Amino acid sequence: MSEHCDGRPFVIDADGQRTLHFDALTIQSQMALDEPNALALDYTRAMMGFVLFHPAPRHIAMIGLGGGSLVKYCLDTLPDTVVTAVEIDPEVIALRDEFGIPPDGPRLRVLCRDGAEYVREPGEAADVLIVDGFDIAGMPDQLCSARFYDDCRAMLAEGGMMVVNLWSGDARCGQYLSRIGDSFGDRVAVVRAEEDENRIVFASADPRFPPGRTQLREAANVLAARHRVDLASLARRIQHSLDRRRAAVSHRAATHHRYR
Repeated sequence: MSEHCDGRPFVIDADGQRTLHFDALTIQSQMALDEPNALALDYTRAMMGFVLFHPAPRHIAMIGLGGGSLVKYCLDTLPDTVVTAVEIDPEVIALRDEFGIPPDGPRLRVLCRDGAEYVREPGEAADVLIVDGFDIAGMPDQLCSARFYDDCRAMLAEGGMMVVNLWSGDARCGQYLSRIGDSFGDRVAVVRAEEDENRIVFASADPRFPPGRTQLREAANVLAARHRVDLASLARRIQHSLDRRRAAVSHRAATHHRYR
């Protein structure tokens, strides 16, 4: 395994699955060889919860390409959406054919650059911004700083949404969540991936966020036929997160009033 300890990406085929790795222990991306456009990992399915709020985004920007699972799924299920994928590692991009990522065209462009620089520079606003950038050491510092999340908020279109994949094993995960809350005025919901050690953060630039319980449930019902994701379960998990945050805010307010 020593040849796979240098942080360079490599591919393994086993048991009908193709996986992308930076080391022999951690899967960065996974594709079923007989269903290449499906979302094989639970955390990627959880990240698609943004469609409950934005069912037909015009432009999705993604920080981190990996094996292109989310790129392919969005192109397949959101026919009116243009996708920009930003990947800092040219060797990851060089593996795109291995994972069936389509060539660049009118609906897809893949940029080799630093995602932090991409969101910082003026450009086309994103209706949805997906942040899923990792290297062999985890999430790079420039993709979890307070400035980065401020820049993400600034590049969103009116009412847009950022979706972030965080690894719950990172000791700084709570700090990242606080930074996101600060950048987005606490318009945030967090769900745990059911099969992976990931927390998926939905952060909204819409001042009306969050929607009501009925609105989330109805959105899941309307979109169920189009998406190969259990949106009803996602809607319940997101609602549970929102309820917990409301309860925490109410508790803090009551405590503050009691000890004034």
